[in-house]
Amino acid sequence: QVQLVESGGGLGQAGDSLRLSCAASGRPFTDYAAGWFRQTPGKEREFLAAISRNGRNTDYSDSVKGRFTITRDNAANTVSLQMNSLKPEDTAVYYCAGRDSVYYSETYSWGNFYIYWGQGTQVTVSS
Repeated sequence: QVQLVESGGGLGQAGDSLRLSCAASGRPFTDYAAGWFRQTPGKEREFLAAISRNGRNTDYSDSVKGRFTITRDNAANTVSLQMNSLKPEDTAVYYCAGRDSVYYSETYSWGNFYIYWGQGTQVTVSS
């Protein structure tokens, strides 16, 4: 089992940058594919970015492509989301997610794939 803890959320203005981090503990993080999602009240959870076990492959939603970057440091058991050019519509609770995968290079964009979730961190962007 893996425990995930997000950090780095907070307040920002349109155009600002924020970096979210997700620290994993438990089983070796190298066993896990990872992703970032967000959710706002009354809306479904939205996929943002995914990264493969080996960190070589990534996938992004159209809403964040070119602005957000997902990375991982398997030695440090962390996955991060660098968010640039923030917009007010990026305001949400952000979650990291993970699940063990037999494939080193696959990414997974659907939330139901992931079985481990962090508690979420709030990001608020003002105009």
